[in-house]
Amino acid sequence: MEHSIEKTSRPQYGILAVLMIGAFIAFLNNTLLNIALPSIMKDLKVDASTVQWLTTGFMLVNGIMIPTTAFLIQKYSVRRLFLIAMSLFTIGTIIAGVAHVFPILLAARMVQASGSAIMMPLLMNVMLVSFPVEKRGAAMGVFGLILMAAPAIGPTLSGWIIEHYDWRMLFHFVTPIAVVVLLIGYFLLKDKKEKVNIRLDLFSLCLSTLGFGGLLYGFSSAGSKGWDSPQVYGTILVGVVALVWFILRQLKMDMPMLNFRIFKYPMFALSSSITMVVNMAMFSGMLLIPIYVQTIRGISPMDAGLMMLPGALVMAVMSPVTGRLFDKFGGRVLAATGLLITTVTTYYFSKLTLDTTYTHLVLLNAVRMFGMSMVMMPVSTNGLNQLPARFYPHGTAMNNTLNQVSGAIGTALLVTVMSNRTETHAAEIAADAMKHAAAQPTPAALAEMKQQIAMKAMLEGINDAFFIATLIATVALILSLFIKRSKPAEDRPQERQAKQQLAEN
Repeated sequence: MEHSIEKTSRPQYGILAVLMIGAFIAFLNNTLLNIALPSIMKDLKVDASTVQWLTTGFMLVNGIMIPTTAFLIQKYSVRRLFLIAMSLFTIGTIIAGVAHVFPILLAARMVQASGSAIMMPLLMNVMLVSFPVEKRGAAMGVFGLILMAAPAIGPTLSGWIIEHYDWRMLFHFVTPIAVVVLLIGYFLLKDKKEKVNIRLDLFSLCLSTLGFGGLLYGFSSAGSKGWDSPQVYGTILVGVVALVWFILRQLKMDMPMLNFRIFKYPMFALSSSITMVVNMAMFSGMLLIPIYVQTIRGISPMDAGLMMLPGALVMAVMSPVTGRLFDKFGGRVLAATGLLITTVTTYYFSKLTLDTTYTHLVLLNAVRMFGMSMVMMPVSTNGLNQLPARFYPHGTAMNNTLNQVSGAIGTALLVTVMSNRTETHAAEIAADAMKHAAAQPTPAALAEMKQQIAMKAMLEGINDAFFIATLIATVALILSLFIKRSKPAEDRPQERQAKQQLAEN
């Protein structure tokens, strides 16, 4: 039996529910771990640059796996892919929960990542083939509500667990839920897809791995190792060469692993550009605000998590509302309004002081997240709407891959700006302090002065990084003015069968 994506077809709500719960668990697990890194460092006796591999490694595996998902979605059924992805994620979670040395924990995280990398593009593709264009905004809004709930509760829940239990409880908490979701998927999902005769080009897979993996590793390492490290610029150079080779190879193939021809559709190309730029700006808040509140202001991890909670809740609640507004008004009005709010609030974050109140930070972050909620899902949905159905797997895989790469680039850029500007401000503040000193300070006064200089310099470095993020957001705002409401490109008659095959589950 085939399930068409025509307007008269009934969406597979059971399948969507199972997929959304699976994606939620995978997303929640990633947000849970960030606040536990200091505890893991202490318990497993590793330094900050080593423990960061729990995040970098996860991102690397995602960047390597996601480009293959377009092939996997076309080759295999939703049921088979979901069970494989959820099994990998569950196995990784169980191993991580019993890990007593760092290499085992890192390996477990990478196994988790290989499962979660399949989950998101799979869910996005099922959403696209389940709903007609005029209802996709509302559907994507509900999808956004569920996924935004993860970062909303993740930091606060993680802070509470870390204060009362061992960090391994983060994985023990997720394990039974993952097992239940896996069992539900096994019994509920039906395998109806006919065998598709396509093969994975192994050389393309190698080029993709070197290309995206090299870029992600290089940019992720730039913040800690510096741009002058051969390990950084060397891997970025290898990544660029491999990626160019990969793109040229895909353009020559009849059945490419990842189809770059989708960029000939102008709204998809524009939406990809905007989401990449917004991702880079968005990481400023995720990265810089925790540094400011914990390192400079001395706010506890639990209170820092609570501070981010209202903004994440606003984003979650607004997601279905934004989806319905998108169906009614299209993407340009929403994206331009949201990016204007995001740009203004990011600019105000570049004016932080040592006395900025907790309430001010909560409100400013909440308004910023309100703006963000009007951008990401409408822009990406508008771009995907222009693609013919046969390109849905490639569109979702491309979007998720570009999100990983732009996130890594944004993080590296902002960390570099913060670090370099902190050093510059420290030298300037120290020279100014010595110039105005009435007498030679005592050792105790000198130590206190150095600490104050370090704090002020870091604050100014964070403000400068937020200002760069403001400029990045402004670029996205300008690009959003060119958005037009997308209409699906016409499929050729012989491709209607491919459209139906994509809808089979």
